[in-house]
Parts: sequence; C-alpha cells; structure tokens
Amino acid sequence: MSQLRHVGEKRTAALTSLGIESVFDLLTIYPRRFIDRTKRVDLSDLTVGEEAAVFGEVRKVSSRRTKQGKVMVEVTVSDDGGSIKVVFFNQAWRERQLAAGVQALFFAKVTEYMGQRQMTNPVVDVIVGPSGEERDVSRIGRVVPIYPASGKAGLTSWEIGGFIDESLRRAGPLLDPLPKSVRDELGLVERTQSYWGIHLPNEIEDVAPARRRLAFDEFLRLQLLLALRRRRLEESSAGIRHPFALDDLDVEPGSLSSPSSSLVRRFLAGHRFALTGAQRRVLEEIARDMTSALPMHRLLQGDVGSGKTIVALTALLAAIDGGRQGALLAPTEVLAEQHLASLRSDLQGLTKSDPSVLGGERPLSIQLLTGRVKSRERQLVLDGLRNGSVDVVVGTHALLTDDVRFKALGAIVIDEQHRFGVEQRAALRAKGRGDDGSGRDPDLLVMTATPIPRTAAMVVFGDLDMTVITELPPGRIAVDTHWARAPLDGEVAWARVRQEVASGHRAFVVCPLVEGSERVQATSVTEEAQRLAAAELTGLRIGVLHGQMRTADKETVMADFRAGRLDVLVATTVIEVGVDVPEATVMVIEDADRFGIAQLHQLRGRVGRGSDRSWCYLLSESDSPEADIRLSALERSTDGFELADVDLELRGEGTILGARQKGRSDLKLARLTSDRNLVTQAREAAEHIVGADPALADHPLLADELRIFIDDDEAAFLFKS
Repeated sequence: MSQLRHVGEKRTAALTSLGIESVFDLLTIYPRRFIDRTKRVDLSDLTVGEEAAVFGEVRKVSSRRTKQGKVMVEVTVSDDGGSIKVVFFNQAWRERQLAAGVQALFFAKVTEYMGQRQMTNPVVDVIVGPSGEERDVSRIGRVVPIYPASGKAGLTSWEIGGFIDESLRRAGPLLDPLPKSVRDELGLVERTQSYWGIHLPNEIEDVAPARRRLAFDEFLRLQLLLALRRRRLEESSAGIRHPFALDDLDVEPGSLSSPSSSLVRRFLAGHRFALTGAQRRVLEEIARDMTSALPMHRLLQGDVGSGKTIVALTALLAAIDGGRQGALLAPTEVLAEQHLASLRSDLQGLTKSDPSVLGGERPLSIQLLTGRVKSRERQLVLDGLRNGSVDVVVGTHALLTDDVRFKALGAIVIDEQHRFGVEQRAALRAKGRGDDGSGRDPDLLVMTATPIPRTAAMVVFGDLDMTVITELPPGRIAVDTHWARAPLDGEVAWARVRQEVASGHRAFVVCPLVEGSERVQATSVTEEAQRLAAAELTGLRIGVLHGQMRTADKETVMADFRAGRLDVLVATTVIEVGVDVPEATVMVIEDADRFGIAQLHQLRGRVGRGSDRSWCYLLSESDSPEADIRLSALERSTDGFELADVDLELRGEGTILGARQKGRSDLKLARLTSDRNLVTQAREAAEHIVGADPALADHPLLADELRIFIDDDEAAFLFKS
C-alpha cells in the first residue's frame, strides 16, 4: 500500500484500520452506489419518503443552537430544477465544509418539514470545492463511484476512489484465473474489464456485467473450496459399512418383532407413528450412505414437525446395530437436555446384547455430557465411552474436548448445524479415528430445524449431500396464526387459552426475558406469570420455565405440563425446539416483534403436534416496517422454506454465512437473494473443474487465488498432491 502516491504512514494506518492491507484488499472495496453525471436529475423530481442521491450546489449555509442546546447547521442546496434544505444536527463542522459554491452529493431519505422538502444528516461527498476546483478533472461528466467513506478513519470516498484508480492504472492488464471456455459459456466479461467496469466505468451500463463477473468469482471461490474439501475427504476417508436393511423400514407400528431383530426394526415397530413417505425416502438415502465404504456427509433439512428426530434416531440405531456408538451434538445445554429426555423416552425398552453383563442383554445406555455435568458423573460417562458401555452420548461443545474418547464411534448427528463451523464438525469426526489414527471415519448427519433457502445451503453446506423432508406426518393440521395488533386482539388470544384449557388442552405463553429490565421494555416470564394468574388467566394452573432454572426443576415443570397437572406454561425460548406435547393447542407469543422469523416459526411448531386444531397468537403493537414484514409473513404462511426466503431478504447473508467460520470475508459484492442463478452456475463450474483436475494442476492461477482466502493448514489439506 505504501507504494501508492499520497499513501504515507498516516494513510496506511487509516487503511489498515478498515482492514485494507494490500492492493487486493483495496480493489475489493466496492462502490455502494454511483452518480451518473452524464445524466441530469432535477431536484424537482424528488419524492418525499424515498432515499435519494442529490447532486447540487450549496447556495446558503447557516448555523444556530436549538432549544435543547444542539448545534443545527442548515444548508440550502439547489440545481437548475429546484432546491432542497439539508439539516445537520451536532455536526458544526459542516458549516466550514459546505461553504457557498461547493458542489456535493447528498444521500438520505427525503422528508417534509413545514411544507418544504428536506434531508436530515445525509451522507455527503464533496465533488467541487469552494473555489471551484474539480477534485478530479478526468471525472467531469463521468460516472462517479461512491465508496463507503469512514469518518473514524479519516478517509473520504474520493480518497479511496483515487487510491483504487491509481492501483488499476499502474497494474495494467490483470491475469484471469477463469478458463475462457467458462467465461464464454456463461457470458462473463474478462477479469480486467470487470474491475475497470466496477471502479472506473465509462458509462453506467458498464457496471452490471462487471458486477456479475465479480459476484460469480466470489461464489466460485467458495464452491471450489467446498468441492476440493469434499474430494479430499473422499480420498482420505476410511468409512464403515453399517448393517442397514431397507426391509426394516417397512415395519408397521405395533407389529411383532423378535429380540433377534435389528434395533432399527424394533424401534420402528414400537413407535406410535408409521414413517411418512418423505421419511422413508430420506432413510433410504441414509441407508445407502451408511452401507457404503465412504463415510456419509449429509445435510438433513426439514420443516418444523416434519419428523427429523425419528430419522436421526434410526441412523444412530443402525450404527449401534453394527457394534458402534453414536453421538448427538447440540448447540446449547437446554437443547441437549431436551434431546436426552426425548431419546430416553423413544428408546425405552430397547436392549442390545452385551456378554459382559449377567444374562448377556442390557438396555441401551444414553448419557449426557455438557458443562453442567459434575466431575464424578462426567468421569463415568467418559469411562463408558471408552469401554463401549455408553451407546449414545448427547452433548454440547463439551463433546469436542480432548478427554472425550470413544471405543468405536460409528455415527454423529449434529443438530442446529448453523451454530457449528467446519472445524467443529471435523474435530468430532476425527474422534472416530482414535488417538493412533487406526480407527474408521464415522458417518455424519447434520440437521437444521431452521430451513434455509437452497441457494444459501449450496453456499454454506456445499460439501454435504443435501436431503429435504418435504412432507408432514399425516393428521397434522396447519396452525392458525394471528397477529394481535391491538389490546382487543390480545383479549381474543387469552379467551382462546381459557377455552382450550376448558376442553382439556394446554397452552404456551412465551416471553423474551427472564427478569424485568428497565433498559429493555420486554415482558419478563416471572412477572408475567404472576400477572396472568391474577388477571386474564385467573383460576388456571400456571407454571414457569426458563433457562436459569436448575435442571431438576425444569424437568419437574415439563413433566407436570405433559401430564396435565399444569394448564399453561409461561416460558422463554427454552421451548423453541425439542418440546413435544401433543395436548398443547395454543401458543401466545408476547412482544413478538422482538423475535426473528426463524425463531417465531420454531416456537409456533410447539403446538399443532397432535390431531387437534391449534392456534398461535403474535402479540405486538409495533408499527415498524420490519416487524410488519416479519409478523405478516408468519400470519400468511406456515411453510418454513418460504419464511426462510423472507428472512434472507430481511437479514441478508451475514448470519447465514457466519456458519462457515472459515477464511476471509466470503461475499462482498454477491447477494444470495439476487444472484441465485450465479450460485448454481458457480457450483456447476466448480464441480466440472475439480472433477477434471482434482489438484488444480492445470489451473495454477485459481489455486493461487484460493490460497489467499484460506489458512496454511487448509491449503495443505486441499492442495496436497
């Protein structure tokens, strides 16, 4: 960076504070918008309520103090088409910056005050100084890119643009790592043209093809890494051929099975529901994986209530049938505890042969390993895993510690996959090999109870085979969802709770916080339970459940609720997943605007699990646009994948891509919401390239580029000969 003109020690430090340490970093700081100075847009065309970029000349500037003591700078900006008032609060320096005669870009929402249009605290980029000097004569009448300026680092958009301009002009033609055949097939411009088109466009029409190529490159890098990782895993893997007979999936609930039957057959025969067609199809895929010599790497997506747990349990039992052990990794202690209770209930009565015990037969052993498990209990679990007397361990990140060793780990299920990264997945798989590396690689099934759009899944989990359960169990009725916008709507919700309890059913009430907080105006669980008992739900038996309770107390409350000794459970989001009470038919979510779409959908999934009609009431008087989009979407749809698309549009890629936990910033220009076709094209191109050239020996420029984005260990793994 220091080789650029005007980039001395101070500017180098400023650029470093923005994460810009090389010319490559600089070239991947992309404009956030463009001013097309080849076209005239009159101020008279501005519409109140819309965000706009206004280019005009300062005619008048003044400052004064408001009654509250704040400095207010007022600027009148005009062009040939009209004028607009621009107001700044607590930015006294704007009076010096925006002297009469200055020409600048102002970007903000257009509002109206006392009948006059105005902008408040806009983003400002000065184009022509007070004495009339053009910042860059070459840009007169051109398309001007506007970069994300940083007041904190003391860098303006114009300065960043100047550094990029110099870098591109001095660099000359850039090497293009993408094969010409791929460029021609997909209609992509060449690498040099893409960088000039995005940073130094001659006309606004240059930007779109440049952006498309650069966005494709971002997706391609990710897809190549995933394809290479998958290829290396397959090359270095030593899988286990588990016994898994497809005939065992055809057993009907309640049918007879002998003690010599497989655990899979005995489990399905004793289960209260038959497999759905979708579950059967998914288990066929899993059976093919588990009987193969290659270890399974499969992502299981399914909507709320689609029966993913039964699929996961069946896979674990297939591993135990083959004399192996299973592990279930959950992101939180609360969820791990719920999984433990569910597994013990579902697997109750199942036994396996064990010559070391009297009678040669013992019940399946399912144990818990989390940070809350005390040292003596923990040691017993660790010993059981080492000697094979523990068949399935359910745990959190505690399963990843060095002292956790298995006698013969055969299958791993990871729940809520988006909470875990690539390294954590690999660390648990490595435990199948043992300390000396002589063991085998366990099969891996990762699940997400939060559906994510297919394009996002392809980017985040492209190294996994993807399976989707598309069918709900028979008898399931869609939950009636209502957004209670006003107090009278809330009365309808509480009346429904009383009515359903009187019919022998149960209800959930969900609140965001455990204890009251003056800082966050949200309803607390403990206070709300007391209030409801004295008001809307007088006479009903109300219990409280939250994550800060002791495990034993939580188990007691849940047991009472399941058994009908409690009518209403007032809880935090600890009930979000894993809680199955078929008699619960009403869910009331208070302050619903404080929850995300995925969380609301998960919470709603706690009702409607039986054959009775069920309701979900979203209590919120919020009038924010985002709350309106979220809550209206929940009211309109019970399809988790449709809601995931809405969520992606709202929140962007950041939260989803955070699951990767690998490499540098993945997507700077590409957007999953608008570039779905590019994701598919990049995936196909990556698979074709790696399929024909597994070591990228014929694509050295691509290999070099990928090394920039990954650490040394990952590079050694992916590019080994």
